[in-house]
Amino acid sequence: MLGSFAKTIFGSSNDRYVKSLRSTVNKINAFEPTISAMSEDDLKHQTLRFRERLDAGESLDDLLPEAFATVREAAKRVLGQRHYDVQMIGGMVLHRGEIAEMRTGEGKTLVATLATYLNALPGKGVHVVTVNDYLASRDAEWMGQVYRYLGLTVGTIIPNLTDQQRRESYAADITYGTNNEFGFDYLRDNMKYERSAMVQRPFNFAIVDEVDSILIDEARTPLIISGPTDDKSEMYIKVDAVVKQLGEDDYEKDEKQKTIVLTEDGTERAERMLEAAGVLIGANLYDFENTQVVHHLNQSLRANKMFKLDTDYIVKDDKVVIIDEFTGRMMDGRRWSDGLHQAVEAKEGVKIEPENQTMASITFQNYFRMYPKLSGMTGTASTEAAEFFDIYKMNVVTIPTNLPIQRVDEEDEFYKNTADKFAAIAKKIKFHAERGQPVLVGTVSIEKSELLADFLEKERVPHNVLNARHHEMEAHIVAQAGRKSAVTIATNMAGRGTDIQLGGNLEFRVEAELAEMEEGPERDKAIERIREEIEIEKHEVLAAGGLFVLGTERHESRRIDNQLRGRSGRQGDPGLSRFYLSLDDDLLRIFGPDTLFARMMRSNLEDGEAIGSKWLSKAIETAQKKVEARNYDIRKQVVEYDDVMNDQRRVIYEQRADIMDSDDVTEIVEDMRNDTVNTIVADACPPGSYPEQWDIEGMKAHFAELLNLEVPLDDWLKEDTVDIEMIEERVGAETNAMVAEKAAGIEPATWTQIEKSILLQNLDQHWKDHLATLDALRQVVHLRAYAQKTPLNEYKAEAFALFERMLSNIREDVTRTIAHAQFQMQAPPPLPDLPDFITSHFDPFTASDDTVDIDGGTLGMVTTQLPPMQTARPDAPLGSDPAAWEGRVSRNAPCPCGSGRKYKHCHGAL
Repeated sequence: MLGSFAKTIFGSSNDRYVKSLRSTVNKINAFEPTISAMSEDDLKHQTLRFRERLDAGESLDDLLPEAFATVREAAKRVLGQRHYDVQMIGGMVLHRGEIAEMRTGEGKTLVATLATYLNALPGKGVHVVTVNDYLASRDAEWMGQVYRYLGLTVGTIIPNLTDQQRRESYAADITYGTNNEFGFDYLRDNMKYERSAMVQRPFNFAIVDEVDSILIDEARTPLIISGPTDDKSEMYIKVDAVVKQLGEDDYEKDEKQKTIVLTEDGTERAERMLEAAGVLIGANLYDFENTQVVHHLNQSLRANKMFKLDTDYIVKDDKVVIIDEFTGRMMDGRRWSDGLHQAVEAKEGVKIEPENQTMASITFQNYFRMYPKLSGMTGTASTEAAEFFDIYKMNVVTIPTNLPIQRVDEEDEFYKNTADKFAAIAKKIKFHAERGQPVLVGTVSIEKSELLADFLEKERVPHNVLNARHHEMEAHIVAQAGRKSAVTIATNMAGRGTDIQLGGNLEFRVEAELAEMEEGPERDKAIERIREEIEIEKHEVLAAGGLFVLGTERHESRRIDNQLRGRSGRQGDPGLSRFYLSLDDDLLRIFGPDTLFARMMRSNLEDGEAIGSKWLSKAIETAQKKVEARNYDIRKQVVEYDDVMNDQRRVIYEQRADIMDSDDVTEIVEDMRNDTVNTIVADACPPGSYPEQWDIEGMKAHFAELLNLEVPLDDWLKEDTVDIEMIEERVGAETNAMVAEKAAGIEPATWTQIEKSILLQNLDQHWKDHLATLDALRQVVHLRAYAQKTPLNEYKAEAFALFERMLSNIREDVTRTIAHAQFQMQAPPPLPDLPDFITSHFDPFTASDDTVDIDGGTLGMVTTQLPPMQTARPDAPLGSDPAAWEGRVSRNAPCPCGSGRKYKHCHGAL
């Protein structure tokens, strides 16, 4: 009570913070007369002057007032738009590395120009991150006019660009792109063989548009680059046939946690059917030999019993295409990981594509935390303010609106079932549309969109359906959602980032209606006619009450509901919003009030009857808070586990960069060789043991296998002075001499290239295998909780041990490859390009893919090639017949065929 009283007197901390920025706004406004009076040339030379002042020791904060005033004037001259004072406050918040929460229609795109321009002055690059390719291209072109006018360069990162085009875009002062493109480029860069092939430069500053969507919604899932593995389609088909015969009593489903497990009876039934299908080895499903079968069975259960056609995915052109749960978009080229996509393909009877193996991954949390300065903007962030600060150390600042808000948010209406609810919604839409009021309807799935469309057909209400099946026209449909009597059904937040203007959008109407008309007086006349029509229509829509936003059910996050509401009432326009709910809605059914409430509703409500009360709305908000807390825990768990891998990722990527940057890696290779020798000796000669206790034969075998060296250990042991250090020194000296002899016949630059390539290829292969091991570990480590152990601590300990072992294996393999391979000179072929990997972005806990954007990555074979300067050939005695190599070549040795892969992955594959 005292807190609310103090807030009334002094204002909230947010109000006080915003008020403190007003003095800087006054400074910016004081520069306006001077800068407005500048000639074109003088204004364009401002950038050069600012850069000279930076070189002289001034800071960006010193330049801020004048720089912001310069951008405001440039926007007036180029775009015909002048920044409001509240937009200046938004620009300052972005410059300070905070989140600017600004309502829809307040001009966030224009606000970003202020902080972007100021932070681009040092020339280190600014990344502006958007949620889809359309917005990235649109904003780069639209706001790019201001930057280019002031002498800055602008680049855009969209799918299907060449590496050279990407490099040029990243080299620009300002680069627009999607979160996925930036993240995948980072991962691809760290898989390349030469520094010059990398496209990104060191991170400096990023502004994330729709920051809640990117850093909260999509942060539940890591970015993954993968390559295909062996075909197991027959296994999926057989297991799918078994799962389809299971009844509801055979499994237990938890929709809250999105998990499903077999009951004891269900396990026995599945075992018998799998045995009859010839899939099971032995009679027990949980024998070690059946680990893969259990995995396939679990994924098939989820595919058949938890994933729904037209809600989680659709079948298009004989392919399973994922539907984004947040935006309702189709995501062509995206695939669920870990065999789930294949299980859904088996369920739907379409062609089963091969599984993928992870080659590189990173979470958005760890990607964006690499920027020294990070900021963001959105219409809705305050409900997640604690998470933004915990994870990203960013404060949320609510920016006041330019004009007072006039939208009316009505109480929710509750119905007994979905049919009653949709019948009432259709009548409500018809009533408002006939008055001339535009209606924007938000649904949660394609299925619900099409169900509502059927009800509107019966009521004979013209409408547009915007969902995953029709996303090509997304921006155009949403842009015209404010026209008189327009009814637009949008799946969740489809069309986000496109402004809904009452009366219609001039730009999109011109594009649609005058595309064929050539430039000239006639076209200008037609544009003026459209502008007049829009103005007349706008007055009619305002008189009808502005845009009516209607939600067909509550989303599990209050933020998504607020985003939908926020589409109405922009820039002081009138508006209306209301949500319609029923007991069949997922939120009420899974997370809602208890069954007593549901029973009362069912028994007391007549068919078609509705109720609404503040108490019910409060109950719904409580349910939403529960889900938000659960989703935060999921995201926190993702980042806690990825933090473990992130430390290791940083070590590996830094090591790769050091190797690529080094003029000579002989010392690194020699250290690896000496470490390998020392390890072999330490294993065979335990500390404190006598020479007669040493494993001499084992040591000799190890030296022969790893170093391709016959070591005269028996002769050395006859010497009185023999000790462990002497053996290590002598073996090291012999090995170094052997390698030096190989290098002597090759140009020094070529030999360095050979060593670099062997190092990088071994590093990449082992890192890829390590990622697969960590994936498997993460999936099973939660079982340790039954032993009263903390899964995360167990994961950290085991991941560290696995990393140590991986480093040891890298040292051994590099040593073995150089010791065994014989090199012959060839004309150097060009350095191999990376193949087009499969890029995906899925949730490791629910396996739902929430990628907003479609990446350009396509299915391509992943090849591991030997250094481009030479080929390896086997030692002569092995012969050229692969059949004769079996038993004579170590499983981990390079294949004698010269492919550069391990024998076990090449001719020795089982």
